Amino acid sequence: MLELRPNCECCDRDLPPESAEARICTFECTFCADCADDLGGTCPNCGGELLARPRRLAESLERYPASTTRILTPEGCAGPAAESASPRE
Repeated sequence: MLELRPNCECCDRDLPPESAEARICTFECTFCADCADDLGGTCPNCGGELLARPRRLAESLERYPASTTRILTPEGCAGPAAESASPRE
């Protein structure tokens, strides 16, 4: 189940579960569309591809709520990740 993290890791922009602006990698690192574009569509944490995050239906959110834990790592938002980068959990 996707966490649906509430913010962009680079700029801390709010990304509610229904946002079409959220981008994620396979480890669910989460970025807004603007920061993802600035990063060249590559996750700075793991080097993975950043894609549009699926949206969860409102009725499903009641049973499976989105995460409220905010992650902000501006030092990791300088550009595409080095090959030696390891994903964060």
